[in-house]
Amino acid sequence: MDMQRRKNKDKRKEIKDMETRVEKTIERHNKGYNCAQAVACTYCDLVGMDEETMFKATEALGLGMGGMEGTCGALTGACVVAGMKNSCGDLENPVSKGETYSYSRQILKKFLDQNKATRCKDLKGVETGVVLRSCQDCIRDAAKFLEEVVFAE
Repeated sequence: MDMQRRKNKDKRKEIKDMETRVEKTIERHNKGYNCAQAVACTYCDLVGMDEETMFKATEALGLGMGGMEGTCGALTGACVVAGMKNSCGDLENPVSKGETYSYSRQILKKFLDQNKATRCKDLKGVETGVVLRSCQDCIRDAAKFLEEVVFAE
């Protein structure tokens, strides 16, 4: 079996063996974690990072990068986990970027297809008065898509 097929088989087994953690993200959000932290901290143990470090690393990503102008925090948190999971970590020859970008694009597309926006302000209807998705539903979506793309390919 070639290397890529083996890697994909391992990922399928991983998600099959792993129970979904989507509702765990909501538990964290209810405790006061921001949207990015709720997603990223729920999966940090699967990517070799302790929760306190992930919590700190994603703090500025909540509320659409702090001011609702940026990308939804739940979505950015999912992309942080994708990078942690896939990056080769080779500072001299960083060859994993293309595949990691592909994961981010897939998560982003699924999120956009589901919610019709990725910017926090648009999702919350700040300018239109029409809320497209609640924070908790954005968190659920980002976590679900993270599991589908990164842990179940």
